[in-house]
Amino acid sequence: MSNLISALDKATDNSGIAAIEEIGLQGMITLRGDLSVAAVQKAATSVTGVKMPAQNMANHEGASGICWMSTDELLILCPYDAVAYTLEAIHKALGKTHALAVDVSDARACVRISGPNAREVMAKLAPVDLSTDRFTVGMFRRTRMAQVAAAFWMVDAETFQIVCFRSNAQYIFDLLKVAAQSGS
Repeated sequence: MSNLISALDKATDNSGIAAIEEIGLQGMITLRGDLSVAAVQKAATSVTGVKMPAQNMANHEGASGICWMSTDELLILCPYDAVAYTLEAIHKALGKTHALAVDVSDARACVRISGPNAREVMAKLAPVDLSTDRFTVGMFRRTRMAQVAAAFWMVDAETFQIVCFRSNAQYIFDLLKVAAQSGS
């Protein structure tokens, strides 16, 4: 049996003005459907224990949460070792409701950047207004970081969590390291 490792095997870097860490294995399920349908909302909220997020928001508690991806898509977060159970529970809650739920855990990677300067580091890389009065805790954006697609939200006042394709994890990590260098 293979040893499971995340894209960057929990790499960290504290050499700059913000701390960067790959958070390790994270369960992620894409749920697509009509988000106004009660069964779709119940499928998402019942497996995560968090409320349905508003547009452009993320609600999370530890390794579990819901991120609003688009008008017909949610990203369901759960512990990595609970993905199969969570997916089964989503399918059961959906019943015959027209929707799609797919495990994307191994296709994605999660990186966190934290510290009092995390906002400034992120602002160098994403075309999003990250000023304190415009981007607050829980806000969620799908965008580009330099040349690759990424999504991120604020976990707390000094921490961003970033989701990217696994194949871009090293690129994102290195971008953050360069942007976090003193004087950059």
